[in-house]
Amino acid sequence: MRDNEVVNVGPEPLTFDDVIKVARHGAAVQLTDDALAAISAARQRVDELAESPTPAYGISTGFGALATRHIDPALRAQLQRSLVRSHAAGSGPEVETEVVRALMLLRLHTLATGHTGIRPTTAKTLAALISAGITPVVHEFGSLGCSGDLAPLAHVALTLMGEGVVRDASGSLQSAGEALKQAHIDPVELAAKEGLALINGTDGMLGMLILAIHDLTALVRTADVSAAMSVEGLLGTDRVFMPELQALRPHPGQALSAANMTKVLRDSGVMASHRDPESCTRVQDAYSLRCAPQVAGAARDTIAHAATVAGWELASAVDNPAVLADGRVESNGNFHGAPIAYVLDFLAVVAADLASMSERRTDRFLDVARNHGLPAFLADDPGVDSGHMIAQYTQAAIVSEMKRLAVPASVDSIPSSAMQEDHVSMGWSAARKLRKSVDGLTRVLAVEVLTAARALDLRAPLVPAPATAAVVKALRETVPAPGPDRFLAPEIESAVRLVADGGVVAAAESVTGPLN
Repeated sequence: MRDNEVVNVGPEPLTFDDVIKVARHGAAVQLTDDALAAISAARQRVDELAESPTPAYGISTGFGALATRHIDPALRAQLQRSLVRSHAAGSGPEVETEVVRALMLLRLHTLATGHTGIRPTTAKTLAALISAGITPVVHEFGSLGCSGDLAPLAHVALTLMGEGVVRDASGSLQSAGEALKQAHIDPVELAAKEGLALINGTDGMLGMLILAIHDLTALVRTADVSAAMSVEGLLGTDRVFMPELQALRPHPGQALSAANMTKVLRDSGVMASHRDPESCTRVQDAYSLRCAPQVAGAARDTIAHAATVAGWELASAVDNPAVLADGRVESNGNFHGAPIAYVLDFLAVVAADLASMSERRTDRFLDVARNHGLPAFLADDPGVDSGHMIAQYTQAAIVSEMKRLAVPASVDSIPSSAMQEDHVSMGWSAARKLRKSVDGLTRVLAVEVLTAARALDLRAPLVPAPATAAVVKALRETVPAPGPDRFLAPEIESAVRLVADGGVVAAAESVTGPLN
């Protein structure tokens, strides 16, 4: 956890950076005075409705298909406990800590808007859990993305009650009751409406969307660098990346990507070696080289659209029923995850296509018919050595899996709750598979960087561009220069780490300055 880092949570929207700080870096949280005032005002209205003889959904009635039953006041505390316990029905592998922390923060923000009717003490307890690094165990399966992420959020609400299983700040599994006791946090006895307020949101899928946007924004820059290395290593041309050509098709992402590639390839001795007509007999490069800005640019623009949707969601208060500013408490459908589910699926398509193009560039390096003078499979002694033959197999296997993951989840729907919830978003499923796609793209780009770096070394005495040389140098800190076959898996993992931690882009930017 970051020392002394605190994210203030009020009625105003959180930023992407706020989510990353809390989810990935363990920042603590604090409810603002404005948030506590808004929460208190909404709670007063819920208390009034709870005391009224007129049934109010979620306050004095059952839930979902059972909303027609009016619940006696003596049973309402039991109603809340029963709601949370029955909805904490997840199954399968444990969800990553960063996802659960993002989910908890985003739920806290909705509570802070004053549109849920929760009590201040309950919101403060959720904030205390986040700050103490206590993470409820949430499972892979259970959410249909409508009404929001019910099962995942119910596991969080269960922890507030002192029940269930958590991971403490050290990552150890513990009972929720013991973890709360050690952190000096009192369990909550949920009051009217609070069960719904804690579980009726799209926070899990939104958290995963924000994390994916953060990662893909970095990976698309890496894709520009790896593509530039491949263009250089395969004796391609950079003339197709000229701004006047990009301006003929004015997609903003395309221009940014082409500008990045031009920067990375600047002052390349390899490129200079074949610029004149006598030394370059090819008319055009293959699409995987020539069209890299068009594909990576479209990816950028799709990520930008997803970020716009995520921004709207960060400005939202998702709950049902919702407490309006004038005191009305109204049922609504804002918990439906379709807006988030769609862009989660779009991003899985983007990741798969970036990976597919990267794999095609890698494959060209290994084929003597297409690699323009390099040894077969970039092997030290082809026939005795296999070089990067099977690295490309690994890359191809990942790409094939990513294509399957790109099949949209949001086109599916399965009815539930006795046909009351007869259309669902499957947004949680879209988010879960996108996380696998982001990991896959990281690995595919790493293999391209590993292969392109080997090819550039094999082009000696030709000298690569200063920026691509800086990437090769960074890789060579953990991966030796070309030679006879070695245990390849650790070298691939070293390249994966260099991509994942931003080292590839950082090395290039040490020469070029900031890339787009």
